[in-house]
Amino acid sequence: MAANTIQWKTFINNNVKHNPSDRTLVHEHPLRNVVVTERIPRRILGSQPSTGRTTPVSTPASILEPLTLALKQLDPLSEFTIQEMDPLSKMAAEMDATDSKLSKESSNKVPDDHGFGTMEPWSARKSAILSKYTTSEKLSIVTSFLSEGEKVMVKAQSMVIDKVQHRLEQLDCFEEGSQRKLDLSQSEYVGRIEQLNRELVTAWNSEQRVKALKIAIQCAKLLSDTDVLQFYPSKFVLVTDILDTFGKLVYDRLRTKADYYKPGSKTPTPLPEDFTPDMVPESAKETCLNWFYKIASIRELVPRLYVEIALLKSYNFISLQECPEALLRITEMIHGIGNPLVAIYARCYLYSYQHLFSESVKENMNKQNMSMSAYMSLYTPALNYILESVACKMKDAVLPDLLDVCKKYSNSSLILNTIMSGFKPAYIAERTLELLDMIGQCCDDGVPLYSLLRTLGLCVSVCPPPTEQRRQILSIVWKHIAPLNNPEEYITCAEAWVPYVVQNFSTREINTIIGDIIDHMTPNRSYEHYYSELKLIIGKIVSHIQDFELLLVMDNFLPLIDLFQQESVRVEVCKSILTVCSSGHKTNDPVVTNALMFLCSVLHDSVNALTPEDEYKQIGEILCNMSVNSLSVTTRLIIKGVHTRKTGDFVRACAAYCFITIPSILSAKTRLELYLLSGQVALFNQCLGQADACFKAALAVIPNLSDVSAKSETFFVPYVRKFLSTLLVVPDNPERGVLSVLRMLLNVLRDFDWNKQNCMLASIYVNVVDVLSVMAQESYPYNVDRVESNDSLYGSDPKFISEIDNMCSIIIGEVLTLLKELGTCRRQSQLALELFVRVVTRGDLSCNSVTVLGLNLWNLSLKNGYGDVKYMTRTKEYLKRRSIATNNVLLQQLVERMDIPRQN
Repeated sequence: MAANTIQWKTFINNNVKHNPSDRTLVHEHPLRNVVVTERIPRRILGSQPSTGRTTPVSTPASILEPLTLALKQLDPLSEFTIQEMDPLSKMAAEMDATDSKLSKESSNKVPDDHGFGTMEPWSARKSAILSKYTTSEKLSIVTSFLSEGEKVMVKAQSMVIDKVQHRLEQLDCFEEGSQRKLDLSQSEYVGRIEQLNRELVTAWNSEQRVKALKIAIQCAKLLSDTDVLQFYPSKFVLVTDILDTFGKLVYDRLRTKADYYKPGSKTPTPLPEDFTPDMVPESAKETCLNWFYKIASIRELVPRLYVEIALLKSYNFISLQECPEALLRITEMIHGIGNPLVAIYARCYLYSYQHLFSESVKENMNKQNMSMSAYMSLYTPALNYILESVACKMKDAVLPDLLDVCKKYSNSSLILNTIMSGFKPAYIAERTLELLDMIGQCCDDGVPLYSLLRTLGLCVSVCPPPTEQRRQILSIVWKHIAPLNNPEEYITCAEAWVPYVVQNFSTREINTIIGDIIDHMTPNRSYEHYYSELKLIIGKIVSHIQDFELLLVMDNFLPLIDLFQQESVRVEVCKSILTVCSSGHKTNDPVVTNALMFLCSVLHDSVNALTPEDEYKQIGEILCNMSVNSLSVTTRLIIKGVHTRKTGDFVRACAAYCFITIPSILSAKTRLELYLLSGQVALFNQCLGQADACFKAALAVIPNLSDVSAKSETFFVPYVRKFLSTLLVVPDNPERGVLSVLRMLLNVLRDFDWNKQNCMLASIYVNVVDVLSVMAQESYPYNVDRVESNDSLYGSDPKFISEIDNMCSIIIGEVLTLLKELGTCRRQSQLALELFVRVVTRGDLSCNSVTVLGLNLWNLSLKNGYGDVKYMTRTKEYLKRRSIATNNVLLQQLVERMDIPRQN
């Protein structure tokens, strides 16, 4: 330690008395894992609107300092930081946190002006469509704009006649005869589409408007082609992106050219976002009409419709009536599209359902060897979006009308499936029995039975039907599911209905359903092909089960685990189960314990020399969470802190087990955390010798740290602070003298390999001053039940206080030495201000050396202009208020001598 030390005297606050009878009884011990429950909104079917219901998800938080809940989770190291914050800063911080949370919750929603609900925008659905609707067949693309090495000469056109001539030349270059047909793979096709998008933007930016229009037209023509049905939804997404780009370019161009003169002003200004047609000059209106005249001259129906739809927004430049009239006209024109798949992606309302079963459609499906159910799935993205757009703005009253339409077409499966997907699950759940009856009477070859049942199951799993109907619904549904012989159809349907069963029925029904799943998956080892679905089923069971112990003792649950014969999958399943179990489920049932040990043994046996380090750490963490520390804490809670000889021997054995097994862990960082945790648990159970051994073992690990992350400021400094907070309540061992463990920690820290640039050691020393100052008080802010800390052992003995003052003097001398070695810089100013705050709040200002030290540190923090003037101003104001509130004349005098430079 530093040879030259200052004379320090700790301020003893005699006005604060802690009466044991005033202490508040707490039911949750702070050494237990804290479980934070989030509310995560559920979604179904990938693209559905939020249902408004949420699912609780338990997340284990990290272990906090011992018994800090007694001070609302504050320890003496962080208490002062909170006290320093003025009320306005606290309020601002809380408002920022609230605003941030609200903005995150609403960032992915489309607002509904009518208050009926929200729906997911089309842009959020694109990636899902592109990933689902793929093909391995060759795709054809016909265009005249993708020839490699094509060069376009752009000449300077100074006269109108030159521009006309140039456009005529362009039209000659892009005549029909110059087009080429390419047969491409899917990835090549996507690349060509993206190239066309770039070509369109390039042509537009280079004043080649005709070429840009030609590209848009040829892209729209691609939507007439259904040679590869399976890829059509993805093609629609790719092509409409180009058309959207073209529409935006035209709109922005028209808005740029439309100069607006405000009333009484002769200076033109750009059109505002919410402009009206009367603000648009005639020249811009004429230009806009020219664009629509060009579109009207397109010969083929599909490209003419799509390009006009892309420019619909531009009708606002002409009049307010043009856009609604165009919508009605385009809606009628879509009836002229013969192919129903092309038509559904072009229209904005439900179509004539029977049109799907025309002879031409069946012929096209036969040619491409596609089943009716696979063909129907191609309509799902467009139909879902259309119906959700309607359902989002409509109340529940429209649902019966749609169901009547569905019945009119003999319970058409596609419409029925779309209705169940598009409306809120609450609306669907109320009519579950009616929908089941309609599903049973579906007579077409569209959406298969298992798919309809799955869609309904996803709805009722989110929002359950009326209580009196639930058992009848399960009976009807499983009569349809159980006979399914195709394993894929069965598991797909069962997976959707499992949450409904777990949430609404007893373990008897759950066990029966699990047994039925085993019976269907066992023949011909079908389970090997459906590991992902089985994992989902187990995940849903574990996350929704109310009594975890009853799940583990079910006859069929462990046999369900046995279906996972592949080791990697089996390990993942056991991880998911044990993660939920370690989040707060405790048990003393031997059968449950045996089941947990079986799951733990699966994880343990999976570790070998080739196991990656991350996997090793994850498994180790799960097993540690199931460790004997949990048993010790549970035992302490059961006996309410009053150990018998039997329970005392048990918790001491648990502590000894932890002590001898922690050294086998490879990660020094993990060993540090576990030693501290085990010591805290031992202290919690009044095992003082075992706690002392764990703390000393942790100190032995610190010098051997070689992991960069363990030595980083983000881990090591908070860890030492936790250690110091624990040492506050650790009673001294009479055989080793006053504050022996704290002295050992300081010696270890002094010899540690520190990064001198950030001066972390000085920051920790400042925290040591905090702890020592609290140790000098007559009564500590928190204690361990039935453990006498130093406040009880020493009772503010003058020799004990003198020893603390001597240690503080040495520590402060060390900080001053480190500040001198650091040199003049911003970090020196920050540390000097941190120590100043401790000096004036923890020190006795009646001691002249303490006052002088405080002023010197204040001036040092201002040296060479590195001080944070705003923060120092708030600090001075806080100290001034504190001196007045406590009637501290010495502090008032010190505040008057604290100079602050004026801000520029």
